[in-house]
Formats: sequence, C-alpha cells, structure tokens
Amino acid sequence: MQAPVVFLNTSTQRQSGREAQIQNITAAKAVADIIRSCLGPKAMLKMLLDPMGGIVLTNDGHAILREIDVAHPAAKSMIELSRTQDEEVGDGTTSVIILAGEILAQTYPYIEKNIHPVVIIQALKQALSDALEIIHKISIPIDLDNDEKVIKLISASIGTKYISKWSEKMCKLSLKAVRNVLVQDGDYKEIDIKRYVRVEKIPGGEIEDSMVLDGILLNKDVVHPKMKRHIENPRIILLDCPLEYKKGESQTNVEITNEKDWNRLLEIEEEQVKLMCENILQFKPDLVITEKGVSDLAQHYLLKGGCTALRRVKKSDNNRIARATGATIVNRVEDLKESDVGNDCGLFEVKLIGDEYFTFLVQCKNPKACTVLLRGPSKDILNEIERNLQDAMAVTRNVFFEPSLSPGGGATEMAVSVGLSEKSKKIEGVQQWPYQAVADAFEVIPRTLIQNCGGNPIRVLSQLRAKHANGEFTWGIDGDAGKVVDMNQYGIWEPEVIKQQSAKTAIESACMLLRVDDIVSGVRQQN
Repeated sequence: MQAPVVFLNTSTQRQSGREAQIQNITAAKAVADIIRSCLGPKAMLKMLLDPMGGIVLTNDGHAILREIDVAHPAAKSMIELSRTQDEEVGDGTTSVIILAGEILAQTYPYIEKNIHPVVIIQALKQALSDALEIIHKISIPIDLDNDEKVIKLISASIGTKYISKWSEKMCKLSLKAVRNVLVQDGDYKEIDIKRYVRVEKIPGGEIEDSMVLDGILLNKDVVHPKMKRHIENPRIILLDCPLEYKKGESQTNVEITNEKDWNRLLEIEEEQVKLMCENILQFKPDLVITEKGVSDLAQHYLLKGGCTALRRVKKSDNNRIARATGATIVNRVEDLKESDVGNDCGLFEVKLIGDEYFTFLVQCKNPKACTVLLRGPSKDILNEIERNLQDAMAVTRNVFFEPSLSPGGGATEMAVSVGLSEKSKKIEGVQQWPYQAVADAFEVIPRTLIQNCGGNPIRVLSQLRAKHANGEFTWGIDGDAGKVVDMNQYGIWEPEVIKQQSAKTAIESACMLLRVDDIVSGVRQQN
C-alpha cells in the first residue's frame, strides 16, 4: 500500500559510526511521527491507499505501519516492533512505537557528545529493570469473575478505537468469545483465539445485531437442493477425504475395445461410490462434512439415506467444527467408528442472509470454538470493527492469563518517569544522563494524549507531574478533555502485561538500534 514513504538513504553505499547511528535515530523518529496522532480517544484516522485503488481507514498503529512502504532498515525494524507487540499482547502497538522513537530521540544528544553507545545501552537496561519494578508496584489484581470490572477494562482498550461507540456490545462479545475457547486444566490455561475464534463479517443489518454464536458458522450451502436444511440434534461425521471415485494412481488412460467393458468400468465406479456411502450411512449420520469434493452419485446415495452433506470446507473450519461438536475428523471412510460421530450440536440450519447461504451449527453443549458474527453497513467499516475486536479479545486473553491491572491514560508512564527521575539522582558518572533520558522519554505518552485532544501540554503535564511527585500514581490524562483525572474514578485500567511488554519492546529495540555502527548496502547501484 502507498503511504508516507520514509526514505532516508544517502547516495553513498555505506554509512558507518556516528553517521549510521544518527540515520537510524532519524528514521525511527520519522516512523514514530507518522502514528503519533493515532494515540488516545481523540485519535486521528489515517487513510491508506493500496495499489489496486482500495482504501483502508484506521487508527490502529499496527494496521497503519503494516501498510507503509519504507526503505530504511532501521525504520523497517521499528515496524517489526509493532508486529511483535501485536502478536505478543495484541494492544499498545501505537504506544510502543512512540515510546521507542522518543527514547532514541532523547539519547541522540549523548551520541553527539561522544558518549560510547555501550555506556548508553547499560543505562537503558538499568532503566528498563527499574521501570518494570515500578509498573509492577503500582498494579492491582482483578477478580475475573466480576464481569462488570472485566468489561470496564476491555472498554479501556477499545475506547480509543472506531468501535468505542458500541463499546459495551463489543466488550461483551470479546469476553464471551474468550470464555468459550478457554481450556483450563489445573494451573494449565489455553486460550487460542487465533485458531478457535473465527470472525465472520456479513455486510447489512445493524452493528447491534452482531453476536457470538455458541457454535460455528460457515459460508456454505448443502450440496443437493433436496437435502434437509434444518436438523435438530444432528449426528455429525467429519471427513478429510473425497466422496468420489478414486482414479488410478499411475494409469492415466485406459484403452477399451469391447463395449461391455466400458459399461463394466462405469459399474465399478458406481459400486465404489455406493460402498463408500454405505460405510458412512451405517452410522446413521444426519450431516456429513468433508474438506474435499462430493460427486453427484455420492450426493444421490446420501440423499436416499436421509443424510445432508457439505463439501470443500476449509481445514481450519473443520478443526473448529470438530472442537465444537465433539466429532473426530476421519481420513478414510473405512476407518469410521461410532466414537468419531459428533453429538454435541443442538441445531443445524442453513439460512439465506442477503444473497448468500450460511450454515449454522449452533446450540453446542460446551463449544470450545466459536464464531463471532459481525453485521454492519459496509465492508470497510466491518474490516475496521474486526481489527478493533481482535485487539479487545487479545486484551481479554491477557487478563485471563495475568489478572493484574495498571492505571491507563498515561498514568503508568508518568509514574515510571517520576520514579526513574528520582533514581537517576543516585546514579554516579556518565550513566546518569542516558538514564534520565529514559525518564523523560516516558512522558511522551501523556504528552501525546494531551496534544491529540487539543490540550495545553506544558500546563497539564506540570499538574500531572506534581500529583505523581506526591505519590498519587493513579492520576492520568482524560483523553477526551485533556485534563488531569484520577483513574480510580475515570475507570481506565489496562493489563499490566501490556505495559510491561511495551517498556521491554521499546527499550530493547532502542538498545539494538544504538548498537548498530555500520550500514552496508548489499544492493549494487545502477550506473
């Protein structure tokens, strides 16, 4: 996609030493500046154009950086940061880039003063371990059974997004989806939202019509028009093999001289398919779902046996159906056993929504996989809602793994900043300055929040700093009004793990870029 092109390459093939470090810092700052206006509830949107002429409208830091075309290697590594943050914890992708860019900008004067990068890196590492301690100290535990509190927490993560208008609805959807796929066995927890929560977007209808199904939704219709489209408590068989006549492995052509042989050949084909269908029908299934094809002949026999069939279902969907209905996917019809049949689904029905048919496998007894059905006015809006919902589900998942919260609205960052400033006074030698630089850099989050809603950064930051100097760590910025508020009343809390991950990723990436003292191009220039 075409977007701001950060191209910071000089005509020479190689930059080394100071020049390379300054270039890296400039590139990192350029990337951070692109998405600085996307932080907070009053965030601006970016409109990205792709080469095909399509547009993406979003204020999700990761989605924007993913589409940007950059030429500088340091800028590429910054973009990689937001991807890491997105995969690890799913939220805080914008903050981590802004923070990393600011840390590099704050350490820039010390590079100019010829302080060795290794000394700066040691100070940054020390600052990181102290910052993590401070974050942990000001965090509070949360009761996961208290739905009201968990929903309030999720709403904090999507309050800055496009879907904040339907905040409560979306929070309930993500909480229900995560609870559905939660597998707990003693201390072991598994919440695999990537594999077992599918988001199905159907344009049309109201956004309020979106819901989490207690089962699976497929964009499929039955293979034969006369097959049943409504079955209660179906017996389900899942297959990973075609219900068609198997052609020979190596022979590709058969020469027939006798007319009877030709008929016999067709009869053999028919017998084979009939045998396959009989193998299936002896288990009295109501529904057969296969990842491969179903021939016309097989459809005929299955219809005669009172069985409905779906074909060419995706592997990932088939796995979800298996998990939701209790069926086992079988690779050969001959290997079918009674225990492979799924009985946990309460209702199978095919509905026409808009001009497409959708298959619902719902009312499952204990579905460990589910589908989130999103409705809305247009494709673009649905895509943005899906991106925001993925963030909300990631936040919910993190809280279930680590039930601990840190104050939002820049309060945690401000607490870290004030805490590190205090500690820097006890550090002797040159390291004190880069250590202090990290403390200053953490102020960038509350400052950006104030700037994005049109507040006065100098006055409001001074008020906030005064609050934190008195030990009132829960005070942060109201991103709508640009004023100082107590997060206990304002109710913006974020999972501690996101704050920890942001600090780790930002500082460690800054260390990595400072360690580079040579950029050599492996691409030969055209004369």
